[in-house]
Amino acid sequence: MEVGLGGGRVLHLESDGDNSTISKKIAKVDVATYSILEWRWRVLALPAGGDSRRAETDDQAAQLYVVFPRFPTALRSCIIGYVWDTTAPVGTIVPSAGSSMVTYAIVRSGSAGLGEWIPERRNVWEDYQRIYGEAPGESVEAVSIGIDSNDTRSRAESWIGTIEFRRR
Repeated sequence: MEVGLGGGRVLHLESDGDNSTISKKIAKVDVATYSILEWRWRVLALPAGGDSRRAETDDQAAQLYVVFPRFPTALRSCIIGYVWDTTAPVGTIVPSAGSSMVTYAIVRSGSAGLGEWIPERRNVWEDYQRIYGEAPGESVEAVSIGIDSNDTRSRAESWIGTIEFRRR
């Protein structure tokens, strides 16, 4: 659900033993120039026992995916998932158990900051190089927002605000 909330429009996500992802194709973003990704998020409920490092607990309260397309896109794209995990430590980089195209970067973990609006800032160019060992392609063409609590059969709730790419 999209709602107005104090500092602009935000998206409210809730999951009860399920998962959901919303994708938006965007105008091509030249990540060599606009490498800084900024957003804000607020998590109210973490999936009980969620841990991105294990297939049976691969749930997160808040997910922001950046898609780097490679042809054929449905099979070869590289996707970085910036997530708020329940237990995996901040800074952990781990391949998704559900998709070989997705790699998680754990940005937040655990209950510290629950209920608060937290701004985030990532250099997607540098993250891509660190994760994949090479420079990314020319552009990002899609972003996705998600929530996931199906593996732990628990509940999660979060809000995500404005997402912007900025010059470094």
